Amino acid sequence: MTRILAGPSCTQVLGDLGADVIKVEKPGSGDDTRRWGPPYLRDNAGNDTSEAAYFLATNRNKRSLTLDVAKPQGQEIARRLIAQCDVLVENFKTGNLARYSLGYSDLSDEYPGLIYCSVTGFGQTGPYAPRPGYDFLAQAMGGIMSLTGEPNGTPNKVGIGIADMMCGMYSCVSILAALRHRDTTKEGQHIDMALLDTQVAWLNYEAQNYLVSGTPPTRVGNAHPNIVPYDACPASDGYMIIAAGNDRQFRAFCNFAGVPELADNPDFASNDKRIRNRTELMPRIKSITEKKPIQYWIDGLIDAGVPCSPVNTLDRVFEDPQIKARKMRIEMDHPISEGVKVPLVASPIKMSATPPSHRLPPPMLGQHTEEVLRALLDMSDGEIEELRREDVI
Repeated sequence: MTRILAGPSCTQVLGDLGADVIKVEKPGSGDDTRRWGPPYLRDNAGNDTSEAAYFLATNRNKRSLTLDVAKPQGQEIARRLIAQCDVLVENFKTGNLARYSLGYSDLSDEYPGLIYCSVTGFGQTGPYAPRPGYDFLAQAMGGIMSLTGEPNGTPNKVGIGIADMMCGMYSCVSILAALRHRDTTKEGQHIDMALLDTQVAWLNYEAQNYLVSGTPPTRVGNAHPNIVPYDACPASDGYMIIAAGNDRQFRAFCNFAGVPELADNPDFASNDKRIRNRTELMPRIKSITEKKPIQYWIDGLIDAGVPCSPVNTLDRVFEDPQIKARKMRIEMDHPISEGVKVPLVASPIKMSATPPSHRLPPPMLGQHTEEVLRALLDMSDGEIEELRREDVI
């Protein structure tokens, strides 16, 4: 019972790992992101369809069931479906499903083995619990925007909804742990996941830098607070990044760049010194790198054992030989029309015995309603038709 990004990200990972995921959507409209375009999937004639790329990104390996849980019949069907399922994932506002007798406390006695994962902006407790939550709010309130952007520029959000996606990942991990717990105890539980909590958690070493020092970190652009040189550097034909994570790599860079004296300079001889003197060192490095093209630096620095990379646009990402070798782009047949292929980003998980599978393309709204109701609830054609007449499905 999820929509937008955090919950659907979580359930797509579970689907890739083999779960049968039933996506419950509101009849007539469904997940808001179905309309978050352009761009939209195109048909064989090159025309836009009704399927937004945003929706396609996180709804693979799911069956779509339309169900109006605001109606008593819809609530009754939801409970019957829950009885057949291991996990319920929802991202309604805190307390909203309880209005329909579908909150955790409404279900836990009847279904003691149910794992019920709630994904909200601020969690089930605390003064902000009733507020709606969005990725942008979590990035701002949770501190990541204070760390992202150029030192003298405006605070920036990350280029994708990373607070949503990380909350989805933490939710997925929690569900898998809860399933393992239930394997041994037969006991379900309520998982309370919040965008703001997970945003704060993945501040990671920058949060720890603050907790240890008492000084809030500031924006350093593409640089790293604890490693120098670790930054985007200009070449004569674009940008690349250099990530010299230790003194040996820094010396190897200096030797290849023809400036071994920089590595010998006592002000730059150790990472600690380079951090303290970054404002002197980095302009000197960038004045050197801008004189040669990207490929010159990539070829030479890789041979020298210095981590580096071009700054790729997405067209270059999906043409990269490593990305191709790892099969990170896939295509699936889409039910919107015969012969239509939907390009998707593959699961990054590689497992030797139980690898992820890409079984079902992102579904059309309500595509599997009848299939699910027949298979899980043994409903007849007449019962299904009656539910349609009453706009329950």
